[in-house]
Amino acid sequence: MDQCFEVQGMTCGHCVKAVTAAVTKLDPAARVSVDLPSGRVEVDSTAARDRIAAAIRDEGYTVA
Repeated sequence: MDQCFEVQGMTCGHCVKAVTAAVTKLDPAARVSVDLPSGRVEVDSTAARDRIAAAIRDEGYTVA
């Protein structure tokens, strides 16, 4: 299921890798697309939205 998150605090490639790793750790089959300029993270995953948001927050980012 496609889910979109607005994530604050991402500024570079390291941020993209950290967010992607956090989501794929939760769901190894997830597809993650990060758009740094807009702060949008699109996730195609069967994991619950709140669990994905929590995984991103655990990396130190704010999920709006």
